[in-house]
Amino acid sequence: MSLPTLLTQHIVRRPQRIALLQHIAEQGSITRAAKSAGLSYKAAWDAIDELNNLAQKPLVERSVGGKGGGGARLSAEGERVLRLYQRLQALQAQVLEAAEDAADLDLLGRLMLRTSARNQLHGTVQAVEAQGRNDLVRLALAEDLVIQAQITHDSTLHLELEPGTEVVALIKAGWLELLAIDQPATPGHNCLQGTLEAILDAEDGPSEIRIVLPSGQTLCALAEPLQLRNLGLSAGKPVRVQFSPSNVLLGTPL
Repeated sequence: MSLPTLLTQHIVRRPQRIALLQHIAEQGSITRAAKSAGLSYKAAWDAIDELNNLAQKPLVERSVGGKGGGGARLSAEGERVLRLYQRLQALQAQVLEAAEDAADLDLLGRLMLRTSARNQLHGTVQAVEAQGRNDLVRLALAEDLVIQAQITHDSTLHLELEPGTEVVALIKAGWLELLAIDQPATPGHNCLQGTLEAILDAEDGPSEIRIVLPSGQTLCALAEPLQLRNLGLSAGKPVRVQFSPSNVLLGTPL
C-alpha cells in the first residue's frame, strides 16, 4: 500500500517532524524522544498527532502516563515511513546540489503552506453535492469515519475536487464543541465519537482536550474546567465532539 500523497509531501517538506519517529524508535518514550529531538513535550505530542492524522494508519502507538511520561513505539506503518524518510535523506544532498541558486530554496520555502489549524485530518472526497452557491463535500476518513465540509462552488472548482481527491480537512480547536456521550448533536453538524485521552491544563485560558478517534486520529478541542465537570468528562471516558460543516476548511496538494 502506498503512502497518501499528503503524507508523502509532509515527509519532504517537514523533515524535522518525521525525524521525531527515529527518536521515538530509539527512546521508547515521548518525553525522552522530545528531549533528544530538541522539542518540548507538547510540541512532540502535536507532531505525533499531525503525523497520525495524515497517515492511513497511526504511525505511533502511545500509552499515557507511567514512568517517563508515557511509553511510545512505532507501529508497523511508522517503521515503514521511517525507512522511507531515511532513504529520502540520502537524496537530500543531491537535491541541494541541483538547485541553481540559493534563492531557489527560499522560493520553494515560501510556496509551502503551513496552517495554524490544530486539527488536520487526511481524507478522500466521496461526493460533492451542490447547494446553491455552496457545495457540501462528503469526506471519508480512516476506519469508515465520515465528515462533511461546506465550501463555495468556486472553491470546489479551484481545488478541483471530485470523488477520489485526497484532501486535508482543517478544523480549528475552538470550533469543536464537546458533548456528553448521551447528548444529542445539533442537526446538520458533524459528530464524531472518541475517547478523551488527555486534559492539558493551561495557566491562563481554557484547557486543551485531546480526543482519540476509532481511526487513531486525534482531535484537539478547548474547554473550560467547569464545562468538563458539567459534562462529567475526564481522561479515559468516551466523548462526542460536534462541529459545523461550514467550519471545515479543505486543502489539497500543490
